[in-house]
Amino acid sequence: MQFNDTICAISTAQGMGAIAVIRLSGAESFSICQSIFEPASKNKILADQKANTVHFGSIVNEETNIDEVLISIFKAPHSFTGEDIAEIACHGSPYIQQQILQLLIKKGARLATPGEFTQRAFLSGKMDLSQAEAVADLIASQSEAARRVALQQMRGGFSNELINLRAQLLNFITLIELELDFSEEDVEFADRSELSELVNNIESLINKLCQSFSLGNAIKNGIPVAIVGHTNAGKSTLLNTLLQEDRAIVSDIHGTTRDVIEDTINIEGITFRFIDTAGIRTTKDKIENLGIERTYSKIDKANIVLLMLDVNDPDEKIHEAITNVKSRLTEGQQQLIVVINKTDLLEDIVVENRFDQAAFRELNGIDSLVPISAKMQSNIDTLTSELLKTVNLTALDNDEVIVTNARHYEALSKSHEAILRVSDGLQTGLSGDLLSQDIREVLHFLGEITGHINTDEVLGNIFKNFCIGK
Repeated sequence: MQFNDTICAISTAQGMGAIAVIRLSGAESFSICQSIFEPASKNKILADQKANTVHFGSIVNEETNIDEVLISIFKAPHSFTGEDIAEIACHGSPYIQQQILQLLIKKGARLATPGEFTQRAFLSGKMDLSQAEAVADLIASQSEAARRVALQQMRGGFSNELINLRAQLLNFITLIELELDFSEEDVEFADRSELSELVNNIESLINKLCQSFSLGNAIKNGIPVAIVGHTNAGKSTLLNTLLQEDRAIVSDIHGTTRDVIEDTINIEGITFRFIDTAGIRTTKDKIENLGIERTYSKIDKANIVLLMLDVNDPDEKIHEAITNVKSRLTEGQQQLIVVINKTDLLEDIVVENRFDQAAFRELNGIDSLVPISAKMQSNIDTLTSELLKTVNLTALDNDEVIVTNARHYEALSKSHEAILRVSDGLQTGLSGDLLSQDIREVLHFLGEITGHINTDEVLGNIFKNFCIGK
């Protein structure tokens, strides 16, 4: 695809820094730069220089020297956008950046819209839509896990899976529709048993991709961990200990925390979003009751629930608390970690005898139990290890495709529904024209993800969320 204009934007973050980069893309990139560039080597023409080279000189406005700069040259089609690209590295003064930007616009460039560089890369065929979205995810990544997932998708891991699926389905739909052309002769070009096997494999893979979204969404946005329990169990102390700062008010007075307090921490490349909640108890205080209602709401939305219990609580109170919280959890989707706090108040042998791991877990029907002292920061490393065990790090370590984008998940869910109809149709002997229609739906929704099928509305919504200059 050809574009008629040349765009420019500041690609580095706003504000003052040592260096700033101003990017141009389009057929006139080199000539526009040349019109304001005075190279250190006289008579140097940027358009005549080799691709992927850097050139030193000054940006001048008539006879005024604006700044000394380096200009990098990237030639079409071997560039990010597929067009000629020039990148001006200047000093990071906001004033200098704006002066150079205004000069470029004055010489014929247009200010780029949010995401327009990546959009041009997509429209030029340099990347598909899922890869373009991964660019934004990579820029926004705040943990090692998020970076790895975004980079894997940007390199085409997710796209390759979908392209392979579509290619196989396109082959069969061609044969099925060929049969329709010869319907009067009652011939069969598409082997139904082979198609059934293919459909089952595709259904399994799409289902696996759909299921990966819960992990992918958590990695991208932080895994929500609700810290719940009775009042004065040490929930706020634990939050402060994990964050290594006094984020929540700690007091011996019951009901101190009345609202939800949230903050994040990175543990071995995984972002956890901890939520300190109001203590659960019976009270007539209307404000505190509102906080308790929010506690139950956060339990419902959390991937992991840390149930904080006091080491001095009687067995009946502990068992009741565990039963109460377990009744609210969705099996297979939420993890419960029981944390016995204030172990510093008792001798180690007493704690070990009372909270024997195997016996306690079996009695209360739980998988994970961690005795700690949040105040003394004792055994916190064991707790963080238990948190990491709840994350499917195997999928990350094996570079498996993990869906992180809600738009992709929605399209995959719809394609899964359609492939199930294809499977049912094959089992019931559905006619070729109806099978073809369902297969086309699968192709449509898979194509929406990669951009093989798109609308201007979808494209506009995606790229408007990019930062300017990318």
